[in-house]
Amino acid sequence: MEHRYRSLVKAISWRITGSADTFVVSYLITGKPGIALSISGVEVVTKMVLYYFHERTWNKLKFGKKNIGPEYEI
Repeated sequence: MEHRYRSLVKAISWRITGSADTFVVSYLITGKPGIALSISGVEVVTKMVLYYFHERTWNKLKFGKKNIGPEYEI
C-alpha cells in the first residue's frame, strides 16, 4: 500500500515530464512559444489532479496485487 504523499510526489514528477512534452509538441505544431506555454500551463493542473485520483483508485483495487503475509510469525 502506498501513502498518499507518495502518490502526490509521483503525480508532480510525472506532470513535469508530461508538461515538458506538451510544451514541445505544442511549440512544434504552433511555432509560438507563448501559446505552447499557455497550453502546457493549463494542462499541468488538470492532469495532475486526474493522475492523483487515478493513482489512488488503482491503489484501492486488488487487481494484480499479491497478498503477502507477515515476514515472520511468532
